[in-house]
Amino acid sequence: MVDIVHWPFCLLTPRQVQANVVAFTRSGGKSLGGVEPVTRTDLGYWQIDYGSIAMRNRYRDQWQAWQAIRSKLGGRSGLIAVRVPSSLSAPYVSGKFEQMDEVTHGDNSLFDDDTDYVQGAISVVTTEIAPIGSTEIKLRIINAASDLVGVRFSFNYALYETGPVTDITGDVWTVSISPSVREVIPVGSTLEFDQPTCLCHLAEDRGMDVTQDAIGKNASPNVSFIEATDYWNQLTLGLV
Repeated sequence: MVDIVHWPFCLLTPRQVQANVVAFTRSGGKSLGGVEPVTRTDLGYWQIDYGSIAMRNRYRDQWQAWQAIRSKLGGRSGLIAVRVPSSLSAPYVSGKFEQMDEVTHGDNSLFDDDTDYVQGAISVVTTEIAPIGSTEIKLRIINAASDLVGVRFSFNYALYETGPVTDITGDVWTVSISPSVREVIPVGSTLEFDQPTCLCHLAEDRGMDVTQDAIGKNASPNVSFIEATDYWNQLTLGLV
């Protein structure tokens, strides 16, 4: 089983987050008019930057978590699931941020440790299988705003962003997605809209270097991640 580290977003919270799809393009050379035609050859990969992560010297759990993650990842080789805040575009029914609910089973039972289940505010499922490499997906709204254009979701740590809608039939939306599907998404799959994540590597081997400030009593390190496209390729080949 692949060992995946999860970034503790609520403990090591970045002040700024950038999550962007880096597209692969190919230039055809400049024309006589000076225009350089560019062809998009692939739907790219995610680059995610956490900026100014708030760490205070008096919070030992922050430093312990940071060092444990750094040790486990061992540079760019390790895999980490990185959360991408998406509430600004998320399709909440109310049109504004909604917290995830804590619920019990139908028989009012809880987890073994007596904690509730966490249920997302947004519920959207697939209506058809989305094969590897697909750039389109069919979604049924269970509990969400009736607009699935320009939103983000994840499935098994693969992060996607929807583009324009191509068809709306009843409560089923057909939308383009980027990047292309990493792993087969079965019909009836519940997608993660509330707290989507992306499977990544550190962008650099020393990407988690941090400075301890004895005077300012805090640190604000930055960390950059690159989507682990090698993992998805190995998964397709049956190597993981």
